[in-house]
Amino acid sequence: MPAHPGTRGTGTSCASVFFVVAMLLFSISVAATIVGCISMSAMGALPMPGGWAMSMAWMRMCGQTWPGVAASFLGMWIAMMVAMMLPSLVPMLWRYRQLVGGTGGTRLGRLTALVGVGYFSVWVVFGMAVFPLGVALAAVEMQLPTLARAVPSMVGAVVLSAGALQFSAWKARQLACCRVAPGRGCSLPADAGAAWRYGLQLGLHCSRCCAGMTAILLVIGVMDLRAMAVVTAAITVERLAPARERVARATGAIAVGAGLFLIARAAGLG
Repeated sequence: MPAHPGTRGTGTSCASVFFVVAMLLFSISVAATIVGCISMSAMGALPMPGGWAMSMAWMRMCGQTWPGVAASFLGMWIAMMVAMMLPSLVPMLWRYRQLVGGTGGTRLGRLTALVGVGYFSVWVVFGMAVFPLGVALAAVEMQLPTLARAVPSMVGAVVLSAGALQFSAWKARQLACCRVAPGRGCSLPADAGAAWRYGLQLGLHCSRCCAGMTAILLVIGVMDLRAMAVVTAAITVERLAPARERVARATGAIAVGAGLFLIARAAGLG
């Protein structure tokens, strides 16, 4: 039986609102990320032994408190993660809306938002773990010049390892799971608890699938706009393209080449 014209109109309206909100959220997060990175760049960087410079994101400036520095970092981290992950998250949120079905537009919007909050909560926790680790590493590197001089080689090794991970069976399994959302093939309960758990599942899976690319971003420059753009493009294409495994391998080959170049340059061969 064909749907009632009013129902079709309501569904179209809800879809339009969903995509408009997603575009606005993406635009706001991109703008906030750009402003944060420009602000961080204005602070400069600390020259280190080995010919590299340490980002001020891991340091406390005059007049700042560590809770304030952590809050500032977390705010920039959240904006960055929304900007980077939303392009590949939107199709999954749309799939969730289809799986729930039969729910009023306003309630469906709230449930979709709760899924998104659950998803990004995983990345927030990840950021809360990254900050103290980055601060601790920065403190050690400033105290041990020998370790600081080895950083460029270690960065190359991380990039090389992340590229090699793209060729692994584990990575292929993670990408295959991207084709199947939790609960696919059956309807999902339209309640807040289920939406929250669904978002957490998506976030946990996505954080595993993007582990290599996230590692590259962290070592190349967590507040580097160029690195963010490249990593965002790589994550989005490998998650959404039909030939996902081929895209992942191509990305891996580029990362392996970049890692070898960085290692060679650190050794004075580049």
